[in-house]
Amino acid sequence: MSALKDLSVKNHRVLVRCDFNVPLGNGAITDDRRITEALPTIKYLLDQGASVVLCSHLGRPKGVTPEFTLAPVAKRLSELLNQNVALLPDCVGPEVEAACHALQPGQVVLLENVRFHPEEEKNDSAFAKALASLADAYVNDAFGTAHRAHASTAGVADYLPSAAGFLIGKEIEFLGKAVHAPERPFVAIMGGSKVKDKIALIDNLLPKVDKLIIGGGMAYTFLKAQGKEIGKSLLDETSIEYAGQLLRDNPEKILIPSDFVVAPEFSPTSPATIVSADQIPADQMGLDIGPETRKAFAAVIETAGTVLWNGPVGVFEMDAFAEGTKSVAQAMSNCKGLTIVGGGDSAAAVEKFGFADSMSHVSTGGGASLEFLEGKELPGIAALGKVSQ
Repeated sequence: MSALKDLSVKNHRVLVRCDFNVPLGNGAITDDRRITEALPTIKYLLDQGASVVLCSHLGRPKGVTPEFTLAPVAKRLSELLNQNVALLPDCVGPEVEAACHALQPGQVVLLENVRFHPEEEKNDSAFAKALASLADAYVNDAFGTAHRAHASTAGVADYLPSAAGFLIGKEIEFLGKAVHAPERPFVAIMGGSKVKDKIALIDNLLPKVDKLIIGGGMAYTFLKAQGKEIGKSLLDETSIEYAGQLLRDNPEKILIPSDFVVAPEFSPTSPATIVSADQIPADQMGLDIGPETRKAFAAVIETAGTVLWNGPVGVFEMDAFAEGTKSVAQAMSNCKGLTIVGGGDSAAAVEKFGFADSMSHVSTGGGASLEFLEGKELPGIAALGKVSQ
């Protein structure tokens, strides 16, 4: 992977693929972390005398869709950079090309949503070449889409000298350290709904961790594998045998909940009760870990040298079932070791509970961080450095 500081950028136009796929509410940005995370790369390029052409996708538009315009991002970038960041009307075409070629060192523009063109997700070579024609060099800083081989995340690198931005470098540094050189004890926390979605991750991490904590919807499949009643709780039937084998092969390494918060319905107003793992009623469903489990998990997390968290341990979006996930975030904030949140819902949880700034690293990638931790090659990173300067 080519590093940004090795790329010649002075008096050059640099196309930077960012991940500005930010959450919006009524047309306004509700969380700008993905924008602020891109600032170090953008500011470095400007300081080095480059002009900067930013590009990104937003949402999953079907053709040109006004609700997915990057206009709110251009507005926020203008505020953060303290200079005008114009939003161009498209991401390719004569008008866009003329605007980019007219840029002076120190200026920034933002292309309109690259996914307004179906050629983007198809990694169409002509579309990638059109994007490349806007600049003299290419920087990928969009870790959140690095697992996608799209035109703006991989194809462009066929035509321009390229390098990884500082955000991608930071992601690889932290996630790579957890996978390849963790301080011990190394604790991984796996949550989310289905075991089958995490099999590749578990298989890659289990030989490396000292403790694997299982929570969320996944936990009930592990209980079922032990022959326990799980009521109406989420069950991944295809993974019962897998979960059972894991427990038999790793009795000291895997930690599963000993009590749960259960309710008759999946609803924020459903009456909640606490039961042990052996006493989930047949007409109830588990929606969070219980207080004894929270204490047990926290004791392991707080004394860890490295903690990697991927997936909430309860339905944290509902206040009645949020305490378990909140307690994991709290325990990680109390840990003096390296604390890494693997993007997606876990990142949303630490933001919600106000612990994001006390983590060593909160990944900006959901699927990308998952695939990296599974040991897979990410196309958006593998593509960099193909063309020499």
